Amino acid sequence: MQQIKEYLDHQSIENTLDLLQNEQKLIQIKLYELQTIQKKIQDRIQVLSSAALIKTNTFTIKSLPVRPCLQLKTRITRDEEMDFAIKRLHQKHVNKIQDFGNQLYGASVSGEDLNRGGKDVFNSVFFILDHEYKEFDFVLPEGNYLSLYYKGGYCQSSDLILDMITYAKENNYQIVGDPFEIYEIDNRDTLRREEFLTEIQARIEIV
Repeated sequence: MQQIKEYLDHQSIENTLDLLQNEQKLIQIKLYELQTIQKKIQDRIQVLSSAALIKTNTFTIKSLPVRPCLQLKTRITRDEEMDFAIKRLHQKHVNKIQDFGNQLYGASVSGEDLNRGGKDVFNSVFFILDHEYKEFDFVLPEGNYLSLYYKGGYCQSSDLILDMITYAKENNYQIVGDPFEIYEIDNRDTLRREEFLTEIQARIEIV
């Protein structure tokens, strides 16, 4: 109201031009925000629409670029803890991650616990960001990643990760760092566990 009063009190062509140019800048910012949201929605539609076509329980190798991420380091041993950790990460970065429903996220498996026979233990959750984000906690490095998709509940995860480790050894791949899961379709999209779609990834080097 104060800005409007000042404008009306000193109305001139110069002031009107300044006002219109400022309005134009605000519109451009809003258009960019809407275009970003539209892209995320389009990507989500693509994921959900193509889920039925994704080949599950088959190992493939992906060549992937650098992926910036936001991370929360925390020990997770139950599904409820996973949901809570993801909410904490979102609350920490709510100013950056406004469209949580379309945000891609994952969890890093504790390789140390897995080697000791501990199953379903994770050491962090993370959001995978678009490249326009300038602030992030770490990056998933560029490189080759062994990938496996599976559908259904998460109880099968540990056994599939062990299968991935065995597959890597048999094919002379060295796994670099801890494997991690990416939750492509989860309880944000469906209450039917059989419709959940999860991807396991592990960065590899050829021995």
